[in-house]
Amino acid sequence: MMMHAQIQTAVSLVYPPQCLSCDGFVGDEYGICGTCWREMHFIGGTVCQGCGVPLEGEDDGYRLECDDCLGTPRPWSQGRAALMYEDRAKQLVMGLKHGDRTDVARAAAGWMYRAARSILQDNPIVTPVPLHWTRMLRRKYNQSELLARAFAEHGRLDYWPDLLRRRWPTPSLDRKSRDQRYRTMKNAIAAHSRHGELLAGRTVILIDDVMTSGATLAACTEACLRAGAAEVRVVVLARVAQKMNKM
Repeated sequence: MMMHAQIQTAVSLVYPPQCLSCDGFVGDEYGICGTCWREMHFIGGTVCQGCGVPLEGEDDGYRLECDDCLGTPRPWSQGRAALMYEDRAKQLVMGLKHGDRTDVARAAAGWMYRAARSILQDNPIVTPVPLHWTRMLRRKYNQSELLARAFAEHGRLDYWPDLLRRRWPTPSLDRKSRDQRYRTMKNAIAAHSRHGELLAGRTVILIDDVMTSGATLAACTEACLRAGAAEVRVVVLARVAQKMNKM
């Protein structure tokens, strides 16, 4: 252990830790510099119980939902997000998703875990939103799987990476309307038949990088429930900004 610590110290002197967002020097590995931190919109305070978006006002003990979740009832029971999908947070997510910045996943999962602590009861099983195998071949990794694995490690939770599968390669949802997104994802996700016993009666924590309309998360949730899960809760790294929600 002593030798390992000495090696780490020597490496850090030669290669000082860099900010995950701007590559400037920081004090700790997997850290964010002060300038970037101020441009990361972490979510706190009163939040929507459906998606985790911040709400104005004080929590009065009753279930609170944003206009988006009230207008589109969610099949999952609770949801949380660590960040708003804006500014530096958006750059960080895009780097993880499309820029091979897999080093972001561990720190990001820690932020997600802190945001989700209040919904992790009932011995849940953690699983990611799946990619189709053809997209995995092109991208080489599933960013949601990286987040889910690190999230489970943070909380020492049960983790199964392949509870769900994409039945066919769905097209990109970018620039599609809400209705188009839901039509595209309808029945596109299924539970692996060999994992039926794992899902039966369990609470599932579903992990993804970004929530926009919720169409992909809804398809995954419905697949879990059809396979016998008792409840599904969702946790995402970032929530796409909606208009200001009031209680």
